[in-house]
Amino acid sequence: MASDSFSAQTKLAADVVARARRHAMCMLHQSSLYKWRYRGAPIEQLVLVPQDLRTADPSFASEIYHGHFGLAGAVGRTGSKSPFEIFPPTPDWAAELHGFGWMRHLRAAGDKISREHARSLVRDWIAINGAIGGLAWRPDIVARRIISWLSHISIVLDGADQAFYDDVMESLSRQVRYLRASLHDIPADAVRLRALTSLMLTGLCTDEHTIDYEAFTRQFAHEAGSQIMADGGHVTRNPVVLIELLLDFLPLRQCFIVRDQPPPVALTSVIDRMMPMLRFFRLGDGGLARFNGTGPTAIDEVVNVLAYDDAEGAPVTYAEPSGYCRLSQGKTVLIADVGRPPPMAVSRRAHAGCLSFEMSSGLHPVIVNCGSLNHIKKEWHHVSRTTAAHSTLSVGNASSSQFVALPILGESTARSRLIGPDTVAASTRNDDEIIDLQAAHDGYASRFGLTHTRSLRLLNKGTRLEGEDVMTAVPERLADGAPALGTISFALRFHLHPSVRAELANDAKSALLVLPNREGWRLVTRSGSLRVEESVFLATMSGRNRSQQIVVTGSYDGGADMRLMWRLEQSAKPPSKRRAKTATEAGEAAHELPLEEN
Repeated sequence: MASDSFSAQTKLAADVVARARRHAMCMLHQSSLYKWRYRGAPIEQLVLVPQDLRTADPSFASEIYHGHFGLAGAVGRTGSKSPFEIFPPTPDWAAELHGFGWMRHLRAAGDKISREHARSLVRDWIAINGAIGGLAWRPDIVARRIISWLSHISIVLDGADQAFYDDVMESLSRQVRYLRASLHDIPADAVRLRALTSLMLTGLCTDEHTIDYEAFTRQFAHEAGSQIMADGGHVTRNPVVLIELLLDFLPLRQCFIVRDQPPPVALTSVIDRMMPMLRFFRLGDGGLARFNGTGPTAIDEVVNVLAYDDAEGAPVTYAEPSGYCRLSQGKTVLIADVGRPPPMAVSRRAHAGCLSFEMSSGLHPVIVNCGSLNHIKKEWHHVSRTTAAHSTLSVGNASSSQFVALPILGESTARSRLIGPDTVAASTRNDDEIIDLQAAHDGYASRFGLTHTRSLRLLNKGTRLEGEDVMTAVPERLADGAPALGTISFALRFHLHPSVRAELANDAKSALLVLPNREGWRLVTRSGSLRVEESVFLATMSGRNRSQQIVVTGSYDGGADMRLMWRLEQSAKPPSKRRAKTATEAGEAAHELPLEEN
């Protein structure tokens, strides 16, 4: 255990040192010593405006016109001031403000007042934040702002005088030169792919000799090859990253076509791989399964992206490189996490949800994970990442992954890195009648001396799910002379979507789940003690909603295998017409999930 901890701390320290170097270089690039590098001839002409596939809300224009700037779950009340002059309510709010993604709402409004307001806000930003430095010039925000300006520049420049036009072009040019100089100091994750996308877009959308986008195309090929796995998943294992990237990649591909140039092979290749993987992660309601940092899904944006999927291929059952399985039969869809955590360097949003699953019936999510949302309070970030926040087995009030941080260097628990499980194995069998998934991990081996194996079987045209969770003492524990394992508590959790109501049966061996359409499912087990408890669902724009969970608890002494057998079956008897309030309707407050012991 001490050796594992030392190794984890050593790896983390090396990563923190590399991150500190990148931060120092970023600060150097913002200093007066480097600002001469960002001078030069400005962009003179825009020849193309890329399409923004993100959903726009025209009512937002009216809200900000009246001094209410709602971003990232917070509202900045501007009064008579510019939003760039007020103290930001949260860091996430400030990041979205300076990213200018909200300009699409002003463009959607399509009236003269919105155009004038957009022009005024861009003018304010140039006057207040045009000098390089501060949060507004963080590379990921600069990349987002360049894409936003290019996509919605028409409402800014429509009717503008020459002086303002020149100011915008000069500012855009400086941002592009700054991002180009900072590129190698950006972490090798989705942010770097977005930065490269913004630089390639600039080259395509401006006069031909301004930006050498061919050099960035070569770098893009390298990054895409490193980050997008063979099955189309992203190295972070976060499903929502696919949407974030495709919303940028698809307009980029279209710009190549409009400029009568063949899109780079690397670009078309990753899009072709990512589209089926996006379909893979969709549940029956059209949203994405909540694994490894995924929160609420903008379903209309998913639809917008998938409209560009020409192949429309059926998702695979086992996406082995990404570490996920999808079982689909009848109107039931089940998606399970059967992979190791992502590399430590990109694991700060990853969750300890190994062998957890989500399930939907028709249009309704049934079994879920608690999910995540960037702008929830910091204490909830850590709670959402624990195994207890997932529909799987947790042992000893601990998580299947270890959270490692270096507080002395400013690492917070909420953004700690994940270590383990070291070994995760999975296999599937699929025929016309039954779909089987067998998976196991060793995340509890070093701390508790046991492994967790989960079997899931979907049958009867998707109306029956049979499950078995097994705890097995590792061979070393069974050898002669091995210390006693002792009694260890366990909890098998099934978190329910807030729209699902659960009722415990009189014998406390089953629970009836009632969906919004009055469809009933019954969860039955003869193992352990079954209870219906409160839970919390974090994957909502409001931050958190009250929900329920079914919990099976007991203890394991390390002897023979501990087998927990359960089944979830569509109820033949229709539920009562009397409708109780769902957990969401009952109120927004929620009890915290159990915090794990160290």
